[in-house]
Amino acid sequence: MENDSIKEKFKNKFADFFELPKDVVLDVPRIALVGNLELNLENHRGVIEYDQEKVRIRIHKGQVIILGKELIIEELSKEEARITGYIKDINFKYY
Repeated sequence: MENDSIKEKFKNKFADFFELPKDVVLDVPRIALVGNLELNLENHRGVIEYDQEKVRIRIHKGQVIILGKELIIEELSKEEARITGYIKDINFKYY
């Protein structure tokens, strides 16, 4: 576990030094919100659970949990997911 922490710190400094996007180097999600009506998520690893009130999406070492009402996955590709509806809460769960 400590070795993972050292690797993450190195990757973070590497990204800073070479001015690279951290989401790519660190393999973390990039999330863009349009108010509370739309969420765009890049760097995901697939949908775990989906209904109109909860969407769980797998990310590197965890998941993103979106809670709301009338949630719809409008787009889903290998790189990006777009969710619309009334977004109330966004949580991260890391393993």
